[in-house]
Amino acid sequence: MARFATDLSHNGLVVIQPLRRKQCGACRRGPLSLLVFEDGVPHCLDCADLGHLMFLTRGDTALTRRSREESGLSAVVVRFNRRRSRYERQGVLVEEAALARAEQRCLADAQARRRRRARDARRRADQDARFAEEFTAKIRRLFPGCPADRAEAIAAHASVRGSGRVGRSAAGRALSEGAVVSAVVAAVRHLDTPYDRLLMSGVPRYEARRRITPAVETVLFGWREAAADVG
Repeated sequence: MARFATDLSHNGLVVIQPLRRKQCGACRRGPLSLLVFEDGVPHCLDCADLGHLMFLTRGDTALTRRSREESGLSAVVVRFNRRRSRYERQGVLVEEAALARAEQRCLADAQARRRRRARDARRRADQDARFAEEFTAKIRRLFPGCPADRAEAIAAHASVRGSGRVGRSAAGRALSEGAVVSAVVAAVRHLDTPYDRLLMSGVPRYEARRRITPAVETVLFGWREAAADVG
């Protein structure tokens, strides 16, 4: 224990959670849940002038660090692990007022993080809305006969953040013609042809695609040629 206390001297005082029942060598009270060794004799926290401190268990690194920063007097609490043959930290003892101040600091940080997450969420939502509008506009330029609600639905589906769909690929984000056409073809394939039913009936994907290709091309041709009909 003496060597361990020396190793932790830069962290302040060391308090023990004993594995065996012990009594205070000064006031004879016991058994002690926490004790301090002085000249090899166990002392309770009151006799060691640490009885006014609060025990903060390990687990919250930020709260522990700030509690020790705020506390004029603190101690590291350790317990011996027989299996590993070493002392391990269990928490710290800090002043009650210091713990309260540290909790307020952590609470303020948590609130700031929540506000930042909310701002980031709004910013991403705005970016996603603008991107979906741009994707819709590109669909309408390439396929002027595509109904407005279909174009909006295709763009919204293809550009969902984190979906891995074509709208979120590098080409999709750049609004390349190939990516936009791929998104439209996929939508037509699933909504305007029996493609899904073919897959569910056991038809291999490549064969199902071959069967519905004429139907897809017919829809795309009609959407492309709408501009010429208007002219």
